[in-house]
Formats: sequence, C-alpha cells, structure tokens
Amino acid sequence: MIKVVFVDDHEMVRIGVSSYLSAQEDIDVIGEADNGEDGVRLALDLRPDIILMDLVMEGVNGVEATKRILNEWPEAKIVIITSFLDDDKLYPALEAGATSYLLKTSKAKDIAEAIRATHQGQSILEPEVTGKLMNRMRTPTEEPLHDSLTQREKEVLMLIAQGKSNQEIADELFIALKTVKVHVSNVLSKLEVHDRTQAVVYAFKHDIV
Repeated sequence: MIKVVFVDDHEMVRIGVSSYLSAQEDIDVIGEADNGEDGVRLALDLRPDIILMDLVMEGVNGVEATKRILNEWPEAKIVIITSFLDDDKLYPALEAGATSYLLKTSKAKDIAEAIRATHQGQSILEPEVTGKLMNRMRTPTEEPLHDSLTQREKEVLMLIAQGKSNQEIADELFIALKTVKVHVSNVLSKLEVHDRTQAVVYAFKHDIV
C-alpha cells in the first residue's frame, strides 16, 4: 500500500480526492490536515510514502511546509496539487524540493497515477509546468553541456527522461544500482542542474529524447 498524507485547506477537495484515492487497492490516505502547520506535524509523525500538498493556505503555505518537511526528512516525496501556475508559486515549490507538480484540474485517475509514479521515483509535471521550465533553461545557442557526458551517462539521461527509476535503469543497463546513482550524480553535475526534473527538461529542450 502507498500511504498518503493529504494537506489542503479546501474541505471538499480533501473529501473528494481522499475518497477516490482510498478506493484504490494500492493507496491508503492515512492522514489529512487543513493547514500547513498541522500538515508538517502529521507528515513527520506518520512518515507516509507520499505527501499530497496544497500550495496556497493561510499561515504556513505549501512551499514553507515542503521546506520544513524536507529539512527534517530529506527522503520525503511531496506532490504539489494546486490551482496555480504563477511563477512566484511554481518555481519556489520546485526549488523547495517538491517531487511532482499537479493541477487541481487533473482527473482523479491522473492524480492516482502520479502518486504511483512518484512513489516509484519519477517526477510528474503538468505539461504547462514542463513548458515553463523549458523556457527558463539556457538558450540552445550556448555550448551544449551534454557534450561532456560519457556515452553511458547519455544512456542514463535518456532513461531518466523516460521516467525510469534508478532501479529500472539498473535493470535495463544490467549494472549495479550503486553505479546508476554515481552516473545520475555525474549527469546532474555536468548539466549544472539540481535534480532529475531539471535534467528531464534539459533532455527535452536539447532534443536528446
């Protein structure tokens, strides 16, 4: 079971999404909070597999809550679910360490699939989010950073862009999981990005996939 804590100040949203998720055979909503302060406390107490986090809440907002959770528990996987795509909300959320970014206009089944994918180590972004990140990346006229990648690192980058987890990459390339982690670290360093999500954006922008 994928254990989920849902933090959102809209009661009807919580009821609707939680009811759908709990009806899934592999997902269990083990806790809910209607504000960021309680959400942080609940997430750190229960240590769920996924934290579904609203962004705009009174008091402690979703960005601040994400920072607090990851500061105490760096392995936490936080899925933002919001109605906003404004730059002043999107970028701070991703920079704070959110793994995935969804809109409340998403279908319930898509939210469930995003939770499953995030649990498997993937980063799920709305198409509009990907577009914004691509526009924010360096221009193609600059010397491409991926030229410095080894052939194996390029293969790893392509698999990351396909949404593969480290274990799936290891299985596909027939190499050790520890080796995959080293390659991923090298890829992020050479591309001058901070996480797998930015690496994926880079791969699409430069037509690597």
